[in-house]
Amino acid sequence: MKKKHLMLLISIISLIVMAACGKSEAVSNEGGSGGKNKYKITINNGLQEDSSMHEGLMRFKEVAEEKSNGQLQIEVFSGATLYASDREAIEAVQNGNIEMTVPPTAALAGFSKDFMVLDSLFLFDEVENARAALDGELGEQLLDTLPPLGLRGLSWGEAGMRQITNNKGPIEKVEDLKGLKFRVQENPLHIDSFNELGANASPFAYGEVYSALQQNVFNAMETPLNLIDKDHFYEVQDYLTISNHVYTGEVLLINDNFFTGLPEELQKALTEAAETFTEYQRPLAFEEVKDSYDVVSDHMEINELSSDQKKEFVEQLAPVYEKYKAEFGDLLELAQSYN
Repeated sequence: MKKKHLMLLISIISLIVMAACGKSEAVSNEGGSGGKNKYKITINNGLQEDSSMHEGLMRFKEVAEEKSNGQLQIEVFSGATLYASDREAIEAVQNGNIEMTVPPTAALAGFSKDFMVLDSLFLFDEVENARAALDGELGEQLLDTLPPLGLRGLSWGEAGMRQITNNKGPIEKVEDLKGLKFRVQENPLHIDSFNELGANASPFAYGEVYSALQQNVFNAMETPLNLIDKDHFYEVQDYLTISNHVYTGEVLLINDNFFTGLPEELQKALTEAAETFTEYQRPLAFEEVKDSYDVVSDHMEINELSSDQKKEFVEQLAPVYEKYKAEFGDLLELAQSYN
């Protein structure tokens, strides 16, 4: 009889353990929060702690923990302390090694090719147009591609518009790019685009770009103003062209299984905190760009492309737009409709 009772007890315990192994990792509560489970969330951030992104994530943490009455326990790791690249961080979220990360949209293009439409040069005329697109139908369609990949986009952040730097001279017309050894992101659309504009474009790991510019492996690059400032690229680049050629959005990304496995009220808390994140981080990013302009203007010669000058670049890029049109489908026209 004792043996039967023991086997029955083991069976019951096994069923309880299986039932408890849901999609979300619960942390033992040990009192508080009405005896409810707590859930640990680790967030990776590739940018430094003095960035608007870090501040936005800390606001997200504050709101999510408050709205969940402490059931959500969020820890933010900034400065790429967890993962050296955005791709590694996204894969870590996919695999459930961490719960969240906040990559630029360009990094997501390697997982969902629809995101590559956002890397089309001169796609948006203004930051406000890009925001409207991501908050509207375009953003909804892009985020809908993520759950089948094990990912979910909660909301949007931003780093602003990307600009061109070089050591040759002001970029005022297409031919000024000719022959420049141009560092681009690991993105086929950017490689094709800058090659079409006459540069010798090739991808290179971001963490090694400064030394590559210093050693003249490259003599030109493109990146948002805040990174030109924060990463001191003005020390190894002499000219800055305000081209506003690509808007850099970022996605507040969470493991889809983790999110859907949470109790409904905690899903709501995260969703509401994510909305607050966007409202809070975007204005900070905008001010960050203005402050960075003031910093780099003391070190670099700056020119800004006029509307007519941009038109020349757009016309030169026509073959690239045509090449990728089939891949983008209606997404390109939808994005352009926000201008």
